[in-house]
Amino acid sequence: MTRHLFLNAFLTVGIVLATLPGVVCARPVNQPKESPMTSRAQQLMGDTAPKLAELTDDVLYKDIWERPGLSKRDRSLVTISALIALNRPDQLKSHIRLGLQNGLTRDEIVETITQMAFYSGWPSAVSSVAIAKEVFAE
Repeated sequence: MTRHLFLNAFLTVGIVLATLPGVVCARPVNQPKESPMTSRAQQLMGDTAPKLAELTDDVLYKDIWERPGLSKRDRSLVTISALIALNRPDQLKSHIRLGLQNGLTRDEIVETITQMAFYSGWPSAVSSVAIAKEVFAE
């Protein structure tokens, strides 16, 4: 039971952390904080939670997102679906952007939101449409 709770919590944190797209390399100790190699995770939380930023870079992006079992496009689709279900609008915005970069079309993203309305709730889907509309307008 404890192991199941731990894995569940780890997966939830992983989904939330998946909202930190950008350069996926960790910042070497002697590198200035805002150099071009600084990852998005380092920028957002490196000063406050350096280990969490390191895990985001090294485990989530260098390992999980690079595994051969799913394409980055499919990983984006799964992540977008999870973020809709968890009602995580800030993270959803960045992952819709990343999904477009990874080959998802606007129509596929909208269909995903429509599908998720029946599994994660109408309010989450309606909020997600507004976020998608904002990203599409960029």
